[in-house]
Amino acid sequence: MPHGNEEGAYQPWSEGTVAGPMNSTALSLVLAAAVVHAAWNLAAKRITSGGTQFVWLYYTVSAVALLPFTAVALVVEAERPQWTWLLAAAVTSVLHIAYGIVLQRGYVAGDLSVVDPVARGTGPLLSVLAAVVLLGERPGVLGLLGAFLVITGVLVISTGNTGRVSGKARRAGIGYGLLTGVVIAAYTLWDAHSVTGLGVPPLIYFGIASAMQSAMLAPNALSARAEVVRLWCEHRREVLAVGLLSPLAYLLVLYALRLAPVSLVAPARELSIVLGGLAAWLVLGEQNALRRLAGSVIVLSGIAAIAAA
Repeated sequence: MPHGNEEGAYQPWSEGTVAGPMNSTALSLVLAAAVVHAAWNLAAKRITSGGTQFVWLYYTVSAVALLPFTAVALVVEAERPQWTWLLAAAVTSVLHIAYGIVLQRGYVAGDLSVVDPVARGTGPLLSVLAAVVLLGERPGVLGLLGAFLVITGVLVISTGNTGRVSGKARRAGIGYGLLTGVVIAAYTLWDAHSVTGLGVPPLIYFGIASAMQSAMLAPNALSARAEVVRLWCEHRREVLAVGLLSPLAYLLVLYALRLAPVSLVAPARELSIVLGGLAAWLVLGEQNALRRLAGSVIVLSGIAAIAAA
């Protein structure tokens, strides 16, 4: 199993370290993850009800799909399973459940091209701020400029005439987007620590976590069995799309985190902001998409500046 001290693998942050360049393999993984992420978010936005029940359904699909691959990985993995792997998976399970519920509620309350860009702009920004406070990173002038661009982009996305979307709905979308960004920052930092510092193999890590997420949500979700059945019957395609594409997107990110620092991986994957804005405009017909897309590009520019700091 590749660890941080092996040739070609990323060595985890230590205080005062400066992130090196992202290699082509890591960049390819991150860009592929961004495309897949945009696709599953588009499918999730089609569900305007369901909440916890929908999240449980797609987590369960993910767990079932990953089960055989996780079992094989446990057998062929050179290192014997550690109890710390279960602890790491349990923590990320709680964080990803919070992410899934908050994100889905945000999609019910607001537009995809508001909730997703705000969340995806806030998450990397908070990740970098946490690195400054906790890990001694110093972004300098370029990093500060990036933070300013992120804030400006969020303002561009969330202001202006919203057409058929009420001001209350817009504010709700922004609020859920910000809350989602906080959770994104938390699980990004924890997952980076898990697959680098703790050395948990990404496939095993996410496979166990998916099973835990399904189990944790089951009591609440199944308390409304009729709603679960309705969602499955009416939105089976969306459930399968999110359940299969979501773990694929994040597994690509986890493998990228083993090759490059989180300060580069987290910002680079935000290409999904622009893709999500385009999808919301062309597929969902959301209004003011040009303004939101312009804001998304500004956010992406800011994140790129943060990564280069």
